[in-house]
Amino acid sequence: MPSRRSLRRPVAVSAVACAALAGGLLTAAQSASAAGARIHDIQGSTRISPLAGQQVSEVPGTVTAVRSFGSARGFWVQDPRPDNDPATSEAVFVFTGKETPKVAVGDALTFSGTVSEYYPGGKDAGLQSVTEITGATWRVNSSGAPVPAAFKLTPSSVPNRYAPTADGKSIESLKLRPGSYALDRYESLEGMRVSVSDAPVVGATNTHNELWATAEPRHQRTARGGTLYRSYADPNGGRVKVTSLIPFSERPFPVADVGDKLTGTTAGPLDYDSFGGYSLQATELGTLTDHGPAPETTRKQKSDELAVATYNVENLAPTTPQAKFDRLAKALVHNLSSPDVVALEEVQDDNGAKDNGVVTAGETLTKLTDAIKAAGGPAYEWRQIDPVNDQDGGQPGGNIRVAFLFNPDRASFTDVKGGDATTPVQVVADHGRATLSASPGRIAPADPAWKASRKPLVGQFSLKSRPDSRVFVIANHFNSKGGDQGLDSRFQPPARSSETQRTAQARLVNAFVKDLLAKDPKADVVVAGDLNDYQFSPALKSLTAGGVLTDQVGRLPAAERYGYVYNGNSQVLDHMLTSRRLTRADYDIVHINAEYADQASDHDPQVLRIKP
Repeated sequence: MPSRRSLRRPVAVSAVACAALAGGLLTAAQSASAAGARIHDIQGSTRISPLAGQQVSEVPGTVTAVRSFGSARGFWVQDPRPDNDPATSEAVFVFTGKETPKVAVGDALTFSGTVSEYYPGGKDAGLQSVTEITGATWRVNSSGAPVPAAFKLTPSSVPNRYAPTADGKSIESLKLRPGSYALDRYESLEGMRVSVSDAPVVGATNTHNELWATAEPRHQRTARGGTLYRSYADPNGGRVKVTSLIPFSERPFPVADVGDKLTGTTAGPLDYDSFGGYSLQATELGTLTDHGPAPETTRKQKSDELAVATYNVENLAPTTPQAKFDRLAKALVHNLSSPDVVALEEVQDDNGAKDNGVVTAGETLTKLTDAIKAAGGPAYEWRQIDPVNDQDGGQPGGNIRVAFLFNPDRASFTDVKGGDATTPVQVVADHGRATLSASPGRIAPADPAWKASRKPLVGQFSLKSRPDSRVFVIANHFNSKGGDQGLDSRFQPPARSSETQRTAQARLVNAFVKDLLAKDPKADVVVAGDLNDYQFSPALKSLTAGGVLTDQVGRLPAAERYGYVYNGNSQVLDHMLTSRRLTRADYDIVHINAEYADQASDHDPQVLRIKP
């Protein structure tokens, strides 16, 4: 089936609103320009049509593709006689709603209708608009006309710079500069046939039959064939989402992993939607070539090493299919080689997303630890603190939290009573060393920084072979990026409003670690979890401030610094950080999920081996 997420709701900005977007009331010159308009006149040289809100009549073009499914049906029509301005697109989408248009590829026709600007997700979502024709009528003049050649997306045709800047304001009024900015290049091709050749897959096929490919095969490549997101300055403009207009019965959508390739030509009109931005709606699909590497397996820890892992298990609840529990268990036992301590994120309560006041998670954790034993792993024990109902964000009713698993044959947990959902854990001086007022305990749970967000869980561990050792592990799941403007937003640079809260959270964890080290400068501290931010972000700078923590991802080769893939960008969201004394830590991001269409979680787990 074609992508459901690419189907657009039949909502467009009204004619009056479009006129306002175009500069207020319609002038005589504007009205005159609508007469005898061609498609490049409709598209104009900015993101908003100069004819927005106006009626156009008898506009010529050739049908290049038809969307005949969903509630956002219609067809793309392209002018075979382009102008000389590279900023003006030569194609437009004719929207017909729930009605399948009676046209075919190759029909030469003239259409009439209202020029509208459609904002996927609504105008408040901050995304760009799509110029389209609504209330359309058309007349087919002939059939079998050749479709215009596709514009080839290549490293030379997609600029390295991503977007123009407007100091955070809208770029809609700026003249497109397709030779200077990737977003301008794509906007200048809106609706037109585009193609990629032998395109590497940089985002695996998802459940909506979408994948991400890149037109810049050598740009920021990861060690396993993806595209690395290394800084805010370079969002990797060669990425483009690929969906399909080809009926599933004729050509099933390829199930691709990162590192695979669409060999040959993939071509179709360039659309835009709210689930990833510019999208190649394929009428021609390359052949999937499997080049992707196999899932990884990390080494077993040595007898004098404590192996600490972090794993976001993605809304795990007793209602989750047993198959997922089994896959998570197999990964922990085999791919992660049975770590001694595991910091889990997104553990839901005992009835999942049902919002009825239940906050316990014993059933969830029992089901997971039973699956681990069945997979040949150790008999893990766990420690966690039940949150206050509906106060920690995540899926409503799910009460997600962080939790510890530990292997009692190799690691000991120091239980100190007093930890609960609202009582802050304190660092206690203990004869020249540090201990905790509660283990497990939560860091500053009443602080506003944790509003509607998971609170960090602190536990004190020791390696069984070194009973005098003390390792303080802090499990985290910082607030999500919800509410941030997208990389392809019409506001540039996009606002990252959510990072304010994450930065405040990072400061609290940093202060707690500083307190630990003030009472014991030699304390072994591991900070782990899904921090929902990049290694170059303000939050990570706050977390490592004062040199109290080292982010281990920075010690990996640059091409290996990722464990999550979003919209074709391989990036860092999960981290493991260590205190100064742990200078010989052995760190590994174990790639088993994020790059694959078939995944147990959307995050890759990580393992850190230390010698306490």
